[in-house]
Amino acid sequence: MSIRRRAAALGAVSLGLIALSACEKPTPLATVTVGDKTVTTEATSKCYLDGKKLTEQAFLSCLQTKPEKTITVRAGDKVRIGVDPAIAEKGWVVAAGTSGKSGLLKDTTYRSFEADTLFADAQTGAAASQVVLNIIETTGTQDYLGVWQFKLKMAD
Repeated sequence: MSIRRRAAALGAVSLGLIALSACEKPTPLATVTVGDKTVTTEATSKCYLDGKKLTEQAFLSCLQTKPEKTITVRAGDKVRIGVDPAIAEKGWVVAAGTSGKSGLLKDTTYRSFEADTLFADAQTGAAASQVVLNIIETTGTQDYLGVWQFKLKMAD
């Protein structure tokens, strides 16, 4: 092998290692399915710290973040939510905005809701035209470990 080829091979390996070191470890996934449409997302890097507790400020900031994924829902649809087993192991809750829609779900990776339940305002009962669905990894105490978000939009 010539010196030029060795240098090229060594350079390619070095660039490959640099590229790999720049990659972030993916977070566990959360999925929402309505009918035959499915969207999946990871938590943003500031909303998941690899199983470590989020500060209260970070948690509240995550709840205010605009979701990247949107799915359209019709009245009467069933909204199916699935989480990675890593999330289910610690526990998770479902919230529409900041209004809780489930108790602590532990060791279960799936939950479904009637769309009308998710879109109903907790105080007035009025139906919203869209809602931010928050999936929150928690131990059931005030320890919040991650937030995954979806925008649910009611079909016209």
